Amino acid sequence: MRRMAVMALVMAAVCAALVSSARADDGFDRWLAGIWPDAQRAGVSRATFETATRGLTPDYSLPDLVIPGRPEKPQPGQPEFVQTPAQYLREKSFDRLAAQGRKLEVQYGDALKRIEREIGVRPEILLAIWGRETDFGRYKLPHNALQVLATQGYVGRRKDQFRTEFIDALRMIQDGSARADEMRSSWAGAMGLTQFLPSEFYKYGVDFDHNGRVDIFNSVPDALAAAARQLVGKGWERGKGWAYEVRAPRSLDCTMADPDVRMPVGEWLKRGFVSAYDRPIETAARAEQASLFLPAGLYGPAFLTPKNFYVIKAYNFSDLYALFVGHLSDRIRDAKPFETPWAKVDQPRTAQLEAMQKILEARGFYHDKIDGKAGQKTRLALGAYQKAEHIAVDCWPTPQLLRHMGAASR
Repeated sequence: MRRMAVMALVMAAVCAALVSSARADDGFDRWLAGIWPDAQRAGVSRATFETATRGLTPDYSLPDLVIPGRPEKPQPGQPEFVQTPAQYLREKSFDRLAAQGRKLEVQYGDALKRIEREIGVRPEILLAIWGRETDFGRYKLPHNALQVLATQGYVGRRKDQFRTEFIDALRMIQDGSARADEMRSSWAGAMGLTQFLPSEFYKYGVDFDHNGRVDIFNSVPDALAAAARQLVGKGWERGKGWAYEVRAPRSLDCTMADPDVRMPVGEWLKRGFVSAYDRPIETAARAEQASLFLPAGLYGPAFLTPKNFYVIKAYNFSDLYALFVGHLSDRIRDAKPFETPWAKVDQPRTAQLEAMQKILEARGFYHDKIDGKAGQKTRLALGAYQKAEHIAVDCWPTPQLLRHMGAASR
């Protein structure tokens, strides 16, 4: 009898889940129907709309959704945020990608030279973005873009934004800019060789190969030119570098690694910073305003970062992403690795970092999102805490610091 009762409870739970799912899908169908008037105003025909949305269902396994009665699933642990710099910036990856990038620079040399001349972004930066985003097209994006965008528009945390993105995706099909079957994306809806959202496609897309179609899925010239236009749109400065690796003075105060602390590159050099490998820094570059960037606190290389570093970061909002792209672009030109090696350091788990951020917030050192990531603001707050506690200042969430903060918070 007990076994039958348990089975009955299980069946009841399954039926309840199915009913809940059906109701949610009914709501999704109503949401889709409500999209039609705006899609029509955007130039999407009824035939295109019906074909693209026929059989479309929400994917509730995606992160960043807000579904009534269900706990919010966090964003996946992107490697940019859960790995240490040494784990994310692997030499083997740079060696492989740089070698392939050099081959592709020859293969697409004419288009890359024309992009630099007409748009103003050097070939190696664009090749590095392509390599990081999709491994030069070898990485196949895992999701159905229409399903992702519709789901995020229906129950996502940023519903209004993704509703617009979904309509723009329908426009891409209507315009002949994409076929529904080739619209594969990341979990956040970015598509193509260099990963564009539909709105970015319409803002920056260009028929650079002059074949009558803007194609970010199959045309390397179109995809790289669109990436270049996006960088310029975000403020890329023609002819300027992305960053300068430097050797820091022994007296370095890691809390100086603040994006708001900016001075000419030449001034940093006067304060004891030395260009890695003693590379010469031209007079014009010495006049650029730059901030200090210490991605692993005192446990790795140091960089002076002018505006172009933050433009790369705007392409994908991650310090390590910008560093990966910038360094890969250097490696396409020069095989040298970072001069200063990464020390072996651990990164606490997300829950531990969240606990540290909460302590820092309570003490008035941290004023940003509690997200469990060892980002630049978190590292600066850790350094400020260390100064206040009169302990060694390294601007990194070491296990020793975690224990100290735990004891201090009791």
